[in-house]
Amino acid sequence: MTDGSGRVEELLASMTREEKLRLVSGRGDPAGTATGYLPGVERLDVPPFRLVDGPLGVRAEGERATAFPASIAVAATFDPDLAREKGAAMAREARALEQDALLAPGANLIRVPHCGRNFEYYSEEPLLAAETTAGAVDGIRDEDVVATVKHYVANNQETDRVRVSSEVDERTLRELYLRPFRAAVEAGTGSVMTAYNRVNGTYMSDHDRLVDDVLKGEWGFDGYVVSDWYGTESTVGAANAGLDLEMPGVAIEGGFGGVGDDGDEGDGSFDGADLEGEAAEIMGGLPDGTTGDLFGDPLADAIDAGEVPAERLDDMVRRILGQLERIGRLENDADDRSAGSDGDGDGDGDDAGAIDTPAHRDLAERIAARGTVLLENDGVLPLEDGADVAVVGPNVHEAKLGGGGSSETTPFRSTSPAAGMESRADGAVTVARGCEPIPDLSLFDALPFVDSEELDEPEADAGIGIDAADPDIDAAVRTAGDADVAVVFVRDRTTEGKDRDSLRLPSRQDELVEAVAGAAAETVVVVQSSGPVELPWREDVDAVIEAWYPGQADGAAVASVLYGDRDPSGRLPVTFAPEGTYPTADERRYPGIDDEAHYEEGLFVGYRHFDRDSVDAEPTYPFGHGRSYADFAYRDPAVVDDRTVRVTVENGADRDGREVVQAYVRPPESTAVERPTRELAGFESVPVPAGETRTVEIDLADRALGRYDAADGWVIDSGTYTVELARSARDVRKTVDIEFEDGATP
Repeated sequence: MTDGSGRVEELLASMTREEKLRLVSGRGDPAGTATGYLPGVERLDVPPFRLVDGPLGVRAEGERATAFPASIAVAATFDPDLAREKGAAMAREARALEQDALLAPGANLIRVPHCGRNFEYYSEEPLLAAETTAGAVDGIRDEDVVATVKHYVANNQETDRVRVSSEVDERTLRELYLRPFRAAVEAGTGSVMTAYNRVNGTYMSDHDRLVDDVLKGEWGFDGYVVSDWYGTESTVGAANAGLDLEMPGVAIEGGFGGVGDDGDEGDGSFDGADLEGEAAEIMGGLPDGTTGDLFGDPLADAIDAGEVPAERLDDMVRRILGQLERIGRLENDADDRSAGSDGDGDGDGDDAGAIDTPAHRDLAERIAARGTVLLENDGVLPLEDGADVAVVGPNVHEAKLGGGGSSETTPFRSTSPAAGMESRADGAVTVARGCEPIPDLSLFDALPFVDSEELDEPEADAGIGIDAADPDIDAAVRTAGDADVAVVFVRDRTTEGKDRDSLRLPSRQDELVEAVAGAAAETVVVVQSSGPVELPWREDVDAVIEAWYPGQADGAAVASVLYGDRDPSGRLPVTFAPEGTYPTADERRYPGIDDEAHYEEGLFVGYRHFDRDSVDAEPTYPFGHGRSYADFAYRDPAVVDDRTVRVTVENGADRDGREVVQAYVRPPESTAVERPTRELAGFESVPVPAGETRTVEIDLADRALGRYDAADGWVIDSGTYTVELARSARDVRKTVDIEFEDGATP
């Protein structure tokens, strides 16, 4: 149990049991904006507590907010400071919308390239995910909003997410999947959300070992643990395992119409029978909405029966009140949380928050540009200012804001690719869709009874019109043939609740790219995706850019990179490879058999898998890959101490650039336990002006040097560790060696 402050303990002593129970089970928000709501205790001046969706921006029902780039785009910057800035900006917007806790960041690793929520997560690599998660938590916390890291733990697929058991060994859990969550705790996250899935047979809401023993006991987490929505599986089991807050705490009559935990169909007024195709598939990812209020009267009964200790309820309430106190909500003026919606500052020092400010708009564009990855460039980029450009693509008329589900954000304004290109270009810009628009896909498509307030389309920057004629590949080919260069924008479509069926681009987009490439003098393809996609035409085009889901600044950010106003400084936080070569291509591993997904690949996820001698497949683009308009050379590598290395980076080009120096560690060859060939141990994103040098020092992460041993915990094997100073996991520029003696510990 955690100790509360004097104020918290005074409130606890004054509360009735009924008042305590009101603080551990959600209710409907009278204002209708919050995702989760606790009514507070008016008698004791404990205010209501509102929780709101993230992590791409604030999703308050019926309200607008800045639509930031997807989390995977933030990770592609390899710059935790940008994650911190984004977290702080989202927190200010949450305060402006009178919300107290952000349901963000998402910290699950990208194990399955098909996962429908990969865009909400950071990386396949635990160090990059951990550092970026910690940055986001820092930013949210610094603005006096509760950060809620999710979904704890091993929640790596949307297929059968409410039933599947992640069968994973302890070492793999510790070295991979738990590391970002531990980083969040160390950064001061106020809340941890349990996942829907089971781990080794036990639902996470009931997982005593991982919640109570590891999270709260071993790591010393003193915030509150909240269930995912309708993800509380029991009263006694969850309470005793360490779950502190049930959300949403109310049941839906008839449920969602999906399959319940017992495999039976829901029998309510909405049974999903009219849904077909993708919407029907999404139903399989919905929890049992008929459950609810397990921490209401059932918890009181369990306490009376001696099944749950009375002090467990006190601990739940103490943890929640502790976060209310930390963000200033137990102070006398705590009710003043609102603000205007169009201020000019960044909100620093303003308890009322700030939303849609110039600073937030600029940040959204900076992150989108910094996270853009140049995969290929055969000299066509950057574009000449005066070039005549054909902008082609089924959705060039709209910004790619994100994927579907709880992270959907409605911005005040947005810039489409067509508008962004026209605004930046000096030459003529023509537009052709080429094929039918790729429709958005959303979890909410499967819930026709959800009554969401419809908002008008966000204000869009003025841009050229789109031909009203039916989209036609031949017309796009003619348009591309008349221009100096064709820029083709393609995208995937993803949502919470459903995994991608394939890593191929949907509809006729591959055919469109191939046709345009055959007719245009030069072809550039901009990919807007949630993660890895297959690019069968990549050798037929002149340049390929990965822009992820750029958010509201889509067109402006991409244009700034295409024209060389910004160096493409993003690097891949995930490995791009042919679909059948990933370690989860085995059905037993994904999506699993008999509701069990076996993590038999162990530590060998992403680039670690492709580095194994037993794997013949080569990645299409390796982890950490990304080209630049500058030309970087590495020299003078050195060991500073056993946790720090140094290297000098020289920019030999006549234009400024930004390099991401990556340090990978190779373990001693003599180690008795199998370890990955290399592990990312540190990184730095550094601007290097034209013709200049920068000396970069990189601190090596303890847990990348070490490994987890079931008997001894984290240990560092004795021997020689080779540190590779690299531009990607497959592009090593310099090496240095570090010696460790017996007894070294992380």
